[in-house]
Amino acid sequence: MPKWLKISLKIVGGVVLLFVLIIVGATVYISFNKAKVLKMVNEQLSKSVDGTLVIGDMKPNFFRGLPNVSITLQNVLVRDKQFEKHKHTLLNAKSFNVSLNTLSLFKGTIDINHIAISDADIDLFTDSTGYSNTAVFKKDNKQVKDNKSESSSATQLKNFSFDDVNFTVDNRKDNKLFNFSINDLKGNMAYPDSGWRANFHLDVLAKSMAFNTKKGSFIKNKKLNGNFSAGYNEDKGIISVKVTPLNIGGDPFIVNAVFRTKKEPTTFTINLVANQLLWKHASNLLAANIQTSLNMFNLDKPIDVTAAINGSFGGGSDPLLYVTAKVKDNKLTIPGGIIDNCNFSGVFTNQYAKNKEISDANSVIKLTKFTGTYNHLPFTIDTGSVLNLEKPVATGNFRSNFPAADLNWFLEDNVAKFSGGTADINLRYRADVVDYKINKPFVNGSINLKNTDLYYLPRGLKLTNTSFSLNFVKDDLILKNIHLQSGKSVVNMEGRVNNFLNLYYDAPEKILLTWQIHSPALYLGEFMGFLSERKTAPKTKSRGNSGNFIDQLGNVLEKGRAEMHMQINKVYYKKFMATDAHADLLTTENGILIQNVGVKHAGGTLKMNGRVTQGDKLNRFAVNTVVSNVNMPEFFRAFNNFALKDFTADNLKGYLSAKTNISGSVTDAGNLVPRSLNGNLDVSLRDAALLNFQPLQGVGKFVFPFRDLKNIQIPKLDAHFIVNGDMITIKPMEVSSSVLNVDVEGVYGLTRGTNIALDIPLRNPKDDFKITDSEERRKKRFKGIVVHVRAHEEDGKIKIGWNKNHK
Repeated sequence: MPKWLKISLKIVGGVVLLFVLIIVGATVYISFNKAKVLKMVNEQLSKSVDGTLVIGDMKPNFFRGLPNVSITLQNVLVRDKQFEKHKHTLLNAKSFNVSLNTLSLFKGTIDINHIAISDADIDLFTDSTGYSNTAVFKKDNKQVKDNKSESSSATQLKNFSFDDVNFTVDNRKDNKLFNFSINDLKGNMAYPDSGWRANFHLDVLAKSMAFNTKKGSFIKNKKLNGNFSAGYNEDKGIISVKVTPLNIGGDPFIVNAVFRTKKEPTTFTINLVANQLLWKHASNLLAANIQTSLNMFNLDKPIDVTAAINGSFGGGSDPLLYVTAKVKDNKLTIPGGIIDNCNFSGVFTNQYAKNKEISDANSVIKLTKFTGTYNHLPFTIDTGSVLNLEKPVATGNFRSNFPAADLNWFLEDNVAKFSGGTADINLRYRADVVDYKINKPFVNGSINLKNTDLYYLPRGLKLTNTSFSLNFVKDDLILKNIHLQSGKSVVNMEGRVNNFLNLYYDAPEKILLTWQIHSPALYLGEFMGFLSERKTAPKTKSRGNSGNFIDQLGNVLEKGRAEMHMQINKVYYKKFMATDAHADLLTTENGILIQNVGVKHAGGTLKMNGRVTQGDKLNRFAVNTVVSNVNMPEFFRAFNNFALKDFTADNLKGYLSAKTNISGSVTDAGNLVPRSLNGNLDVSLRDAALLNFQPLQGVGKFVFPFRDLKNIQIPKLDAHFIVNGDMITIKPMEVSSSVLNVDVEGVYGLTRGTNIALDIPLRNPKDDFKITDSEERRKKRFKGIVVHVRAHEEDGKIKIGWNKNHK
């Protein structure tokens, strides 16, 4: 072995031996001077304590603190002077290990380089008046600075560790409670001129992190694990903390925090970043008042989240939150539905208005570039917001373009079915949020459908090649460019509802839709669905005023009214055809009010006013009509002979004018119900003829066997009838014809009960038309023999006989 190596080994061995001798000496010194050293430790620690400091026992640890001397303080208690009042012990440690600088110890001073606390409780308590048990550490700084010996012995902690420590900050004044169960905390510190720096590992269970105990705790019962780096700038009073990553509840977060200690109370800013965080995991990290709201929703896939938390350890207010989230190709579950293919960027803050306090009422959720598919309807919300989480209000811009048939999923087969064509929606909406559902949305914008086939379910009405535009302008609804086609009917419409949005939910029965309608050809038979009673929605749907837009749409269509001003070139109904038709119709919840109806028909005109009341299968009507100079055969054929069997268009010739006040019933198919007519009928005939009318032919065979009653010319006839079901009362009527004159009075039964009295002069009146003097013609009318006969029903047949009751 070289000489230099031998010398080196001897030097190293001597140093090691000296070091061991020093440690042994220190340990022996502490063992034999235990009371003195314990007193020195108590005195050193008591310099920073204004209260009670109790150390139960002290034991040296030979190797634990090398090269320093390590001692373990057992059963350490630190209490402030008001402990008996509030009963909160600041420190209760079963084991408090202190590493002492060996050289300082021999000098008679204590320099603590390392502290290890285990099996301990640290309780920082502040009562409702603001008093804190941390007052135990308050000292007169000036006195310390003036004492050089004390200043020179000030402790700078180099290393620290906590094991099985329960740490609590209980602030009753500001309603704050922070409670952490520290499983493992290990670190070291350095002291540059500006303050200190620390690096440590933390493994802790957060039992409570309540900035406001009335609203619950953040990260409640979540494990925190990570490696921290921290620093303190004494000049600025700023503590900065960074950890990458900090695992919270098993999810990794990038955390940066700043604590500002210059002012009271201490304020803080905490920034967190989490990539690929599940919604439920994020929600479970928040306070109960926020968590309850967020748990009503869910996102299936992880999202990217950032959060900035700004607050203070005093004041009792909530911290300021600013949370962002990015969602891509996700599935969003909301109360009452699911949004697929969901994408958006979101922001939440609980201080929307900067000049107002932090609160739920001043909170906002903002969503930008929100796209998704709801009930097969793709949509985009450029910017959407939910304001005031106490009484939430949702606002935003909603846009969508899709095949019209996709509306069938949205309407749930409750209002209409669509096929073919496209739909385009562009709306600005504002709505209350009740029980986390959109309620009573108020909208502005437009809804456009083009070239679609529509089956309107409540009325069983099928429309083809349909287009329309709904425009919401302020509170009004304006309908434009409406084109409807049903079979051979074509209808073009424009309409308006004033104050629509205010009435839509709260008073649908007050809604009045005013239509301007034009049609080149309208076939009424294709719209018979409007005569039938409206088919109601399924029993599961509420028919009361609903906050749901689609449910309420059916309610509005059922209860709302429509005022229609119609101009129709040609109207067809079965055998009826009219031209130049115009009408004003008002629909109600249970019928139709008909006003100012006018048409040209059968060479004359018809005018009508009335009402149709819908019922179960049968529909009641009551109409007043004025018929002017219509061709009788054509007129009777058009109206199916008004349900008469023995008196039809084949029996008539000439022109008819009439005034009626008639009520009756029609079926859902538009057919007149037999024996349902009631009312009055005033008839005026000109240039008329009665052809092959069997009742008169029967009379002719009995009274005038040699006269031809098949073609009875009637230049003029005025008559009044009363209709009561299948009975028609004929008021006294004078019939002056080319074949005979007859006075008629009685009852004609459509099915039974005919009883008609006829006074018939026997003279032949065929040349009476040559008499130009009307008075002379009237006097001559009943000259000669007059036969009084009665036509009455017996056993279902009409019998003709003498009228024995004639006076």
